[in-house]
Amino acid sequence: MTGSSPGTLSSIWLLQDAIESPIARTCAHVGEIVTESADQLASTTSDEPALADIDTETPAISRVYDYLLGGKHHYASDRAACQAMIDAVPETPLLAKANRAFVRRAVQYLVGEAGIKQIVDIGSGLPATGNVHEVAQEIDPTVCVVYVDKDPIVLAYGRALLSNNDNTTVITADLRDPDAIFEHPEVHRLIDTSEPFAVLLGGVMMHLEYEEDPFGVAARISARLPSGGYLMHCGCADPGDPRALELNRIFNESAMGSRCFAPVDEQLRFFDGLDLVAPGLVPANAWRPNPDFPDSDNPAQPMLIAGIGRKP
Repeated sequence: MTGSSPGTLSSIWLLQDAIESPIARTCAHVGEIVTESADQLASTTSDEPALADIDTETPAISRVYDYLLGGKHHYASDRAACQAMIDAVPETPLLAKANRAFVRRAVQYLVGEAGIKQIVDIGSGLPATGNVHEVAQEIDPTVCVVYVDKDPIVLAYGRALLSNNDNTTVITADLRDPDAIFEHPEVHRLIDTSEPFAVLLGGVMMHLEYEEDPFGVAARISARLPSGGYLMHCGCADPGDPRALELNRIFNESAMGSRCFAPVDEQLRFFDGLDLVAPGLVPANAWRPNPDFPDSDNPAQPMLIAGIGRKP
């Protein structure tokens, strides 16, 4: 989620490289960007309720993905959960990278081919190379992007790095409450919901339990889309691979969901009422692959599926 001026960004990244597990946060009352280690940030008193509410003992999905992608914004609990996954299934980081690569290709399609100018990225996670707004605004600088995540660290970091980008913002909200997301003032400010927009669900639906009604959540999100709007989904599938069962067990033990690896037919329900864009719901690296960056050698590829649906 980078959106500041090049000079500001250079300073931020230099600070990050100097500190293990850095987290950038905004001190709104003075407009100052402060970079601290994750552990320091957790123990710092703040006027921001979101920062005070950071749970460092339980792995957070956003920080787990950050670790798997080679980032620096995570706590010991996140690293321990990731290491358990990697010990069990060494290809786990490839799943995170394949998810990220698919999201980039999806945004290129949505903006470059479908003409979408508004994007809501739910469960956006922490910044990584090729952020959604960077990919979208490289094609069309007028594209508006709203990042949504329930992890307060994402909000703190995003406020700092998006301070100079008027077309991009970040909010704290929960995937399970679509109404709160779409009624948020920042969403109203940037997204005209009467015009086509896209919702990105990159690897987040799989973390909802059955009792949390993931298909109902997806239906409520789709109901917000106007005709010509799009829903993107990427999630782990269960191809009968014992590695999937092992990862699912670790996800469950780490409080990140017990139904992460769901059958393909079940995940098609996320697109109820939508027309699937070709090639449909397929392995993520097979969805409009980039010939310049082939991913065919990823041994974990059958465990990650992805697709985009368009509202008629």
